Amino acid sequence: MRLLGRARTLTRRVPRARRAAEFDRAVAEFFMRIALEEAQKGVGRTHPNPTVGAILVKNGRVIARGHHRRAGTAHAEIVAIEAAGPRARGADLYTTLEPCDHWGRTGPCSEAILEAGIKRVITASADPNPLVNGKGIARLRRHGVEVMTGVLKAEADALNRPFFRYIRTGMPWVTLKAAVTLDGKLATATGDSRWVTGEEARRRVHELRDRVDAILVGANTVLRDDPQLTTRLGPDVETRDPVRVVVDSHLRLPLDRKVFHLRSKARTIVATVEPAGSRRARRLEALGVEVWSLRAKAGRVDLRALLKRMAKAGLLSVMVEGGAEVFATLLRERLADELLLFVAPKVVGRSGLSWVGELGISQMEKAMTASALEVEHLGRDLLLRARLRDDDEPSAARAR
Repeated sequence: MRLLGRARTLTRRVPRARRAAEFDRAVAEFFMRIALEEAQKGVGRTHPNPTVGAILVKNGRVIARGHHRRAGTAHAEIVAIEAAGPRARGADLYTTLEPCDHWGRTGPCSEAILEAGIKRVITASADPNPLVNGKGIARLRRHGVEVMTGVLKAEADALNRPFFRYIRTGMPWVTLKAAVTLDGKLATATGDSRWVTGEEARRRVHELRDRVDAILVGANTVLRDDPQLTTRLGPDVETRDPVRVVVDSHLRLPLDRKVFHLRSKARTIVATVEPAGSRRARRLEALGVEVWSLRAKAGRVDLRALLKRMAKAGLLSVMVEGGAEVFATLLRERLADELLLFVAPKVVGRSGLSWVGELGISQMEKAMTASALEVEHLGRDLLLRARLRDDDEPSAARAR
């Protein structure tokens, strides 16, 4: 009823020549929001592919839905078309990402759309992958299918920031996450950090882990906290563990750490500058841990090289959970995209451990500045979310 009321308002206020176009846009946004809800089901599951949702609409009703579940399975458009069967003929297809027009592990969505007899296609995001990038839309239009683009584009783009980052730069989307006190400390002088934040904030961390491809931590974090780095939301919630990546430049961590002995489908990777096949590396591999030998920078693992390798391995969204030196290196080298600070109403003083290491900034005018700040209340705590950069550097593409 609210949608119909909006449509009637539009027809009263605009000249007759513009009424159809503006009414269609209002209807398109209404249904695209349903497609976006469908896409949300695939977040954290589709790497290295984008997250996509699609619905089919006929006579003002949703007749089928679909989302891309994981790489190698049917794309969202195909799932919806197959669910609709013969009813797809003459329907409108809403998809959060423009349809592909090439063969990968699955066939072109554009061909399936034409074969199904879809009347109109409404898309949200454009796909920057050169193998897609408007080709599917062009084919549909050549064959007489009406296409509307850019509907709720910003909302759809936000779902696929990691995929877009990789296509444009060859790098993953990197989020820094820390739980801190009001004075920016993640632990007391003795290293005690249990618990900085409350239960609601800690649950949100596990929800975030469920939606990223990988967690990255430094050796000091594993040594001090002995974390599991798994997703724990309770037995009644279907979750998955992210890949765990530990930066241990010289393989000094004791082998009894929990992260090396987990019963989890997700891999554990140790990044080091030590040569492959070393005695220590073989002992880790005997535990089922992957060891990546990478180039060194200032005697430690080159984090840029590590992130590039992670992206090539299909890990496009990376959440970094410590420690301070890893955070500082990523900030100094402009490798981080987003910052999540869980802030507790506590103060521990100067002797506490800061969440970030030395950045070499001596003048306030040269301080790093975040943008697009968002604030969320989680019980007594706050979640501060901010963008750390908006630039994209050109790089080679990868097929969907």
